[in-house]
Amino acid sequence: MSDSEWALVRDLLPVPGWLAGRGGRPEGYCHRQMIDAVRYLVDNGIKWRAMPSDFSPWPRVYSFFARWRDAGLVTELHERLREAVRTGEGRGPEPSAAVVDSQSVKVDATVAHASRAFDAGKRINGRKRHLLTDTLGLLLDVLVTPASTTDRDAARTLLPAAKKNFRRLARVWADGGYTGHLIDWTSQRLGVVLDIVRRSDDASGFEVLPRRWVVERSFAWLLRSRRLVRDYERRTDTSEAVIRGSMIALMNRRLAARHDQPVRTAAS
Repeated sequence: MSDSEWALVRDLLPVPGWLAGRGGRPEGYCHRQMIDAVRYLVDNGIKWRAMPSDFSPWPRVYSFFARWRDAGLVTELHERLREAVRTGEGRGPEPSAAVVDSQSVKVDATVAHASRAFDAGKRINGRKRHLLTDTLGLLLDVLVTPASTTDRDAARTLLPAAKKNFRRLARVWADGGYTGHLIDWTSQRLGVVLDIVRRSDDASGFEVLPRRWVVERSFAWLLRSRRLVRDYERRTDTSEAVIRGSMIALMNRRLAARHDQPVRTAAS
């Protein structure tokens, strides 16, 4: 992180238990060094054991990452950054509309067969990432499943959790994979309108579809992190934490870039 990025994220970091007087052993490493090391791994796609000597030893970095993953601190930092980005864009901290879609990716040989499967539609043996984003493309929630999981089945888990966290959520745009009984189920159970954006039957080749392009761009953002080009994680919650880590870096850079812009006066 640059100094401006660290200055912004430092005040948004979750407070460790020992620092808040809740007990526990004090951490012996700087948070900035640890977060930099995790960002380096996500961005460059290296193995944990290939951590450069400039950072702390890899077992310490992995322990830090695993502790934050299990305690929900990665999610907490991600939520705070997203609210800061939305506020800076003139939006409310909580969205009222979202876009949902999925992406199938191949997995490494270390991934257990219990958490991987074959996606017959995409012809990919691996996992599927189900993303729910706001209208800015910022991540609201993510669910990683075996690739054989249908979009409708994943939405039955993803959408109720999103409605619980975002009470203002009233409309979700999706593609044709979410048609059927899910539309009525979402309306009756959650009070959310599931709006299907269909591709024209006359269209040939690539076509930019209203609303749906937002989540497609979010998938493109994630694939700029080399760790996410293929799923290397043994656990699905680790995959979800890495996805949030990629979005944390993106939002941190965006906030720092906005903060570093010179303020224009009437004279200029």
